[in-house]
Amino acid sequence: MSRSRPRYFVGIDNGSQSSKVTVFDTEGRVVGEGRQALRPYDTRRPGVVEHPDDDLWTSIGAASRSALAAFGGDPADIVGVGLCTIRFCRAVLKADGSLAQPVMSWMDERVGLPHRDTSEAAARVTTSSGYIGHRMTGNFRDTAANYAGMWPLDPDTWQWSDDDAEIGKYGLRREQLFDLVQPGEVLGEVTADASRHTGIPAGVPVIATANDKAVEALGCGLRDPDTLLVSLGTYVAGMATGPRNVTGPADFWVNYAAVPHSYLYESGGVRRGMWTVSWYRDLLGEEAAAGARAAGMHVEDWLSAGAAKVPPGSDGLLTVLDWLAPDDAPFRKGTMLGFDGRHGRFHVHRSLLEALAMTVHDTTQAMARELGTAYREVIVSGGGSRSDLMMRIQADVHGLPARRAEASSAAGLGAAICAAVGVGVYSGFEEATDRMVRPGEVFLPDRANHDLYRRLEAVHRDVRAHTDALYRRTYDVFG
Repeated sequence: MSRSRPRYFVGIDNGSQSSKVTVFDTEGRVVGEGRQALRPYDTRRPGVVEHPDDDLWTSIGAASRSALAAFGGDPADIVGVGLCTIRFCRAVLKADGSLAQPVMSWMDERVGLPHRDTSEAAARVTTSSGYIGHRMTGNFRDTAANYAGMWPLDPDTWQWSDDDAEIGKYGLRREQLFDLVQPGEVLGEVTADASRHTGIPAGVPVIATANDKAVEALGCGLRDPDTLLVSLGTYVAGMATGPRNVTGPADFWVNYAAVPHSYLYESGGVRRGMWTVSWYRDLLGEEAAAGARAAGMHVEDWLSAGAAKVPPGSDGLLTVLDWLAPDDAPFRKGTMLGFDGRHGRFHVHRSLLEALAMTVHDTTQAMARELGTAYREVIVSGGGSRSDLMMRIQADVHGLPARRAEASSAAGLGAAICAAVGVGVYSGFEEATDRMVRPGEVFLPDRANHDLYRRLEAVHRDVRAHTDALYRRTYDVFG
């Protein structure tokens, strides 16, 4: 007997700046969504970057209740929850699964080092998804695909090392680790406590996904090796997918994909990428707000409309986006050069967008050469992809058709796809992706603009060779 009632999935996307919870139908359409900003990080001493109190769980609860309030259907028709959280976080738990200390952000220097027990109460060490999964289900189970980094995971088998000495190199003991499942497998069911916190009915299966970038890629429909995904977030980078665990790559790094035993290849990128665009918007303050009000537009749209009138190349204004210096070059600062009397606020805005695109194009071309592939299209995701100007710049810089990701929360949709597979609504990831991901608008490149950007990119690539020596000297003065 076939089911006549509708079925819905909840996609949880706990990102770096906010928690987003979205209810999707079986065709991937949004039928309810909520968002809750994360609180500022606790950075009480150098190297420490923590999520204060229980902010991840608190924000997910608030966002979930908002999404359920906006959902016009019957919560009893929710058949699965996909859980996606920030990658590279570390959570240290007590025996009962509560936090022994605040969750370490991916920016905390300790997550790149072996674990050190600093509390007698510490009994488990896991990722943010392991912690939130436990809060949702009461089980100590986590996805294998969120353990890139300082963890004793075999990247070929996606299983823990069976060598206690190897596990010990990471400062861990086997009994501290969660049991592992694959993306699309069941972590457990929503408990009564979690139901009261989130509004999601108790007993609904919670399905494992992967790390947030991999789940975003799934929600964008990334599955062919000749497609490039440009993710416009706090960290901006290019991604491709493939079946091989490439060992020792020089120009990219290998992450776990949201499809079991597939891999995500990720280029170098821009730290504080779209954050820098927001920084500039906020820097303009009331001046930009007043201009936007007069035009009857949002500030971001007003800036993009003005920057669209600036010619490609921003009349020679060039930006290098080192607003957050890399660990191996702490002296670096962001650079804007080439100012003259033609330049104004819209030139600066366009130059920031061009810098994002040129940096990622440069790093993804190096990745493509090492992988021995060539890209035929670019998918662009993240909040920046809502800008037509950004989409045109991406198409022109890459010289390829640039397709906007249709989903407003690609990671949320990717999580829902995992849920749909996990509860058997679809037979596998390919069918679920075909049914739930819809292509967005395509922007075609302008050949003359692409040629201009190629020449400009050659200059952009050389800037640090000239500025590093200067910034070393100012670093000695100011730090």
